[in-house]
Amino acid sequence: MIKAVEIKKSFGNLQVLKGINLEIPDGKLYSIVGVSGAGKTTLLQILGTLSNPSSGEIYYNEKKISSFNDNELSVFRNKEIGFVFQFHHLLPEFTALENVCIPAFIAKTSKSKAEKKAKDLIGYLGLLKRMEHKPSQLSGGEKQRIAVARALINSPSVVLADEPSGNLDSASRDELHDLLFKLRDDFGQTFVIVTHDDNFAKRSDNIINIKDGVIV
Repeated sequence: MIKAVEIKKSFGNLQVLKGINLEIPDGKLYSIVGVSGAGKTTLLQILGTLSNPSSGEIYYNEKKISSFNDNELSVFRNKEIGFVFQFHHLLPEFTALENVCIPAFIAKTSKSKAEKKAKDLIGYLGLLKRMEHKPSQLSGGEKQRIAVARALINSPSVVLADEPSGNLDSASRDELHDLLFKLRDDFGQTFVIVTHDDNFAKRSDNIINIKDGVIV
């Protein structure tokens, strides 16, 4: 479903990615592992179309990403890619429900339809009683589950996550990891997750180990 061909990325004289070739099938959970500075987050950002490679191509379902103009790329990213970050990035002035709805509103989904989908997701994640709370009123684990719901609101082809459990206590971390595998199993959701958690990586469908800018 996702294909990366000879992806290279440099920042000035520093070459971070040195020729990444990768295929990710639909409905699987892949982990990206490696030491700090290996290029994991850079690769994830390129897969997520948030950053352009210095050379090489990314394909989604055989569509070449470099062929999209800026507007087409923004629409594609909004509808086809969900993002979960280490520090959730929920907007503090909005409730949990409103935060989940934001990508749907950007996609011009009606308020009633967006809120129904958001409530369904929040209910699936066991947080219906918290949906009118603002982020400051939620625990770390609850914030990340709301961030996962936000990533899923537009039924994306793939969810990309950068150390999503890195800022959580061990109990919340384990709950989030179990949730990600449950989403894969229940909905066939595709995930690509950067992680330093070896136990989580071992549970995934495949491990992409990056060292010095290449897959080893």
